[in-house]
Formats: sequence, structure tokens, C-alpha cells
Amino acid sequence: MLRHFATRLFPRLMLTGALLLSGCATTNTGQVSLQEVREFADASARLGGYAELARRYRDTYEREQPYLSPAADKLAKENDAKRRAVFEDFVAIQKTLVLYMQTLSLLAGDTRYDLSARIDDLGNGLKANTESGLQQRHITAYTGMTRLLTRVIASGYQNRSVETMVRDGDADVQVLLDAMIQLTRLYYKTNENEKKTILGIFDVEIPFSTRNSDRMLVTLAKVHYMNKATEYKLIDRRYELALQGLTKVALGHQKMRENLGKLSSDEVRRLLTNYGRDLRTIRDGLSGE
Repeated sequence: MLRHFATRLFPRLMLTGALLLSGCATTNTGQVSLQEVREFADASARLGGYAELARRYRDTYEREQPYLSPAADKLAKENDAKRRAVFEDFVAIQKTLVLYMQTLSLLAGDTRYDLSARIDDLGNGLKANTESGLQQRHITAYTGMTRLLTRVIASGYQNRSVETMVRDGDADVQVLLDAMIQLTRLYYKTNENEKKTILGIFDVEIPFSTRNSDRMLVTLAKVHYMNKATEYKLIDRRYELALQGLTKVALGHQKMRENLGKLSSDEVRRLLTNYGRDLRTIRDGLSGE
């Protein structure tokens, strides 16, 4: 009888063991597939550069002021007030996207989390600004994103649904990234105008300073000109890298949205790995001199 019982039990134990191993394999595969999601989200949240460029945009007048005539200074002060009035809104967009990516990364992980303290990072709302290119659709997307994050953080998303987060957030993510790209182009254009203003003064004045008594002054001016030209060259490169990075984030998130049912596929994992690597390379370029 024992032999008969063992004969019947053994196949069941084998089947149970196989199912358990299969379950473990599925879980591990799921974890591995989400590793690329987590790394992409981490790289997106840590891209950097944008906040620095936003501050540089805000502080344009401080750099221009010593070079301006009284007439030009009056207009520059008016532009300075406008820039400072919208600066917090511009930064709020970045903070919201960073918080989204941080939340997505944690959802893709295997540990519990508490981001309730980060709710304070969400702004109270944005204002449309025709001069900056910030449009009503950007405002609507920002509102939608803050509501999504508030809901996710408050609930803890116990089911850790990365797919739900990406599906619910992608439309707003894309619109907000578009806003950041437009704003970065605004920063770039403002910097170009600043560069023309400051370097243009030297281009005009130095050729006419031909007296011997001006020799030392001209030499110092040329050194200053070279330093400023180098500074603008480095900043131009930062704008280009920032635009590349924001575009990579948009493309990576779009690919996740298009492949919600197969985030564990080799193709999607490879794509996210490539995007994450590119973002880390761009971040290194933004943090370098």
C-alpha cells in the first residue's frame, strides 16, 4: 500500500515542484524585464542639465548688465522681470517629470516605498505664457500628471503596476517633455542673443582702440573676449545635449507605451537598455566641463 501511495504521490510532487520552479522562473524573468524599465527611469530622472539651463535663462540680466548702455539696460530690466516671473513654472515642469520617473523606477523595483514627502514638490499650477511657448495643452498635461502622481503616491500602488503607470501617464509625459524641449530652445535663443550682445561690443570696440595708451586695455579685453567665447561655446553644447536627452526620454517612454504587453521581450529590453546608456552618456556630457 505504501508503495502504491508513493507511486501516486511522486508524480504529483514532481508536478508541484515543476509549477513552483516555473513560478520562480516567471517571477525572476519579470524582475529582469523590469530592470531595464527601472534603469531607464533612473537615467531619465537623473539626466540633469535642464535646471541649470533654466537658472541661466533666469539670470541673463546679471551677466548682460555690465555691458549695456542706459537705453538697453531699461529694456533688459523689463525682460528680466518677465523671466523671473515664469521661472518657477518652468522648473515645476521638470520637478514633476523627475518625480514621475522616480515613481516609475520604484514601481519597477522589488521594495516598498514611501514618496508621500515628495508631494510637496508638486506645484499648485502653471500659467500659459505666449512668449515662452507654454500653451494650454502643457498646462492641462501638468495638471493631469500631478493628479496621477498624487493618486499613485497616496495609494502606494500596492499592485506595483508599471504598465498602468505608463499607460495612464504617457500622454501627459509626452506633452510635458514637448514643453521642456520648447523651453530649452527658448533658453538657447536667449543665450544666443546674450552672446551677440556681449561679444558684439568687443567686435566693435577693439578694432577702434589703436592708441598706444590703450594697448594694455585692449590686451585685457581680448583675453576677456576669448574667455567669454569659450564659455558660450560650452553652454551651446549643453543646450544641444539637453535637447538630445529630452528627446531620448520621450522616445523611450513612447516605446514602453507601445509595448505594454511585452515589456519583458528581448527587443524592448534591448531598446530600453540602449536609451538608458545614451542618457547616462548625455548626463556625463552635461556634468563635464
